[in-house]
Amino acid sequence: MSAADIAVQVFRKLESEDFRVLNVIEAAMSKHEFVPEEVIARFASFNPEEAAFRLKRLSKFRLIRRMRGRYLGYTLKYAGYDCLAINALVKGNVLEAFGKSLGVGKEADVYDALNPEGKRVAVKFQRLGRISFRQTRRKRSYSTEKTGWLYQSKLATEKEFQALNLVFPHGVAVPQPISQNRHVLVMGMIDGVELAECKEISEPEKILNEILLNIRTTYLKAKIIHADLSEYNIILKSDNHILIIDWPQYVTTDHPNAERLLKRDVRNILRFFRRKHLLKTKLKDKLAFVTSR
Repeated sequence: MSAADIAVQVFRKLESEDFRVLNVIEAAMSKHEFVPEEVIARFASFNPEEAAFRLKRLSKFRLIRRMRGRYLGYTLKYAGYDCLAINALVKGNVLEAFGKSLGVGKEADVYDALNPEGKRVAVKFQRLGRISFRQTRRKRSYSTEKTGWLYQSKLATEKEFQALNLVFPHGVAVPQPISQNRHVLVMGMIDGVELAECKEISEPEKILNEILLNIRTTYLKAKIIHADLSEYNIILKSDNHILIIDWPQYVTTDHPNAERLLKRDVRNILRFFRRKHLLKTKLKDKLAFVTSR
């Protein structure tokens, strides 16, 4: 069971006092790896007995981790961080109910959900701790040695939400950005299959051209580059059109490595269509198409 599964299941069982404790732990984690029990009690305005009861309850729900060493302390698990984000989004009238899991990846869990008007949305829980710290630092420009997994995931989500808000108004084929809180991103529904999982594609050249056109629009109009584009973050919808997802690594066109990253994105896509669909294309020509005004 993933952390998001746990959070979705226990969220409705939590009381305001439970959220008060989770909020205190979150705030105090900037100064403590494990927040002392007496600190939690003091800032939550609980007596020791009430604090102990709430901490035991949250531990039972698998929302916090307990450590007993020189002192007794607690830290948030991803599921606890999930509950804080879900609570904020519910209070903000962004989310109403969760449905099924849409996918569990190396760096994210994605859920089907409903907003208060009954419209389906996708909810992405960022999970940077699933890859090695060294790999995270190498791949993520927002990562430093002094940040924990929860904070790194929050930064990644903020950056992805920013990217979607930059490209969506220009008609780029991405999910509509709706809201973001902590490490959780709410966006338009994602219905379809990863390009990498499609055994057969009708009209592959048409799909390739649509992808390149979206890269071009992103580059020329939104003035950014995906910077991690591949067949694993392009969704093929039932209507044979695409969605481009997973934007936390985007860079602006004036980034020092912009040209190299754009070239890598285009090369990745051309290699996939050459390997799986035998489409012979020249990287130089497609890069010229993407960048020429």
